[in-house]
Amino acid sequence: MQFTVIGITDNPQPFFPPEILNIIRKGKTFSGGRRHHEIVAPFLPKNAQWIDITVPLDAVFEQYHDEVVVFASGDPLFFGFANTLQRQFPDAELKVYPTFNSLQMLAHRMLIPYHDMRIVSLTGRPWQEFDKALIEGAGKIGILTDKEHTPAAIARRMLEYSYTNYNICVGEHLGNPELEKITTCTLQEAAERQFSTPNCVIAQADSSLFTLHSSLKFGIPDSKFTFLDGREKMITKMPIRLLTLQALELRTKHVLWDIGFCTGSISIEARLLFPHLQIEAFEIRPECKAIIHENARRFGAPGINVHIGDFLNSQLSTLNSQLSTPDAVFIGGHGGKLKEMMEKVLTVLAPDGVIVMNSVVAPKVTTDSRKLWNEACQELGLQQEPPLHIQLNDHHPITILKCKR
Repeated sequence: MQFTVIGITDNPQPFFPPEILNIIRKGKTFSGGRRHHEIVAPFLPKNAQWIDITVPLDAVFEQYHDEVVVFASGDPLFFGFANTLQRQFPDAELKVYPTFNSLQMLAHRMLIPYHDMRIVSLTGRPWQEFDKALIEGAGKIGILTDKEHTPAAIARRMLEYSYTNYNICVGEHLGNPELEKITTCTLQEAAERQFSTPNCVIAQADSSLFTLHSSLKFGIPDSKFTFLDGREKMITKMPIRLLTLQALELRTKHVLWDIGFCTGSISIEARLLFPHLQIEAFEIRPECKAIIHENARRFGAPGINVHIGDFLNSQLSTLNSQLSTPDAVFIGGHGGKLKEMMEKVLTVLAPDGVIVMNSVVAPKVTTDSRKLWNEACQELGLQQEPPLHIQLNDHHPITILKCKR
């Protein structure tokens, strides 16, 4: 197989240098999106075969044989179709003729230096990398959009989680002299507008705009959270929270399950300190859903996936399409059924996964969670690590428990 991938813009009258014109004249089989076909049709040989790139891609790949000339948007190696061809046909010969991608063109139009721009593609992708860029405080974010992740949807998400220190620039139909349009506006303005496609976005932070996130230090003060029924004792205290995250080894983990999240303090702190994580938060009390969402918005922690219901009754097999295999699990509440809960976790826990729980020693606590933990680890064949004992001020002693397979 041999692929020649030619990058084009949205210009309906593209300019091709002699080398590329020669490739097109000699070609027999061509491929690209329908919009690409409309643009390059006048240049194709009379008897050319055209293969539309549509989903499912497997049906497209079955039509590829021998030599194919493919037209793609911008730089085909920049989140482009050349990457897909490399994965699908690793032994094929590949040659790429790029042009400027849309974010480069938008930066050129606005005279924005883009060597330090964080690039995020939301084209057919979830919010994860965009959320990560926001949490990490990227000063300049270039965003590739799609019909779901529109400029308005992007602006609304930033406003929802209080990332209000950004202005955005939207480029529509870049490269098309008749339709090209550049708009610079506030998040509030963008959230209420409709932009034509294709488009892309550059979000730039404004240091003169204050947000709560910029004032947060390492470890969120407990008093800033919204509590369940106003009960401050229901939250994992900040120093304990940070030690718990350390025990979970989150810097090297990928998926955290927070079982019994209550106010969401563990999930939110983990999201802000380790934004690469996928976080799944479970809680049996329905009223906690609003609480974790309120706290997540307050502290700028988008992307926490919330599941309400009895964890022991949840059908993990039916959630497989949503849930990735956890390699870190925190058990914040077990209702006396710790062994059953850990047994269920073990059906999905990654081989290098860890389980952590905090045990409180208090007069009013009727269930000895430390005893339940020891019994469960012994019966399930789990290897315990040395426990960490800590007491804060006049609070009851807490033991941080940790085990592995």
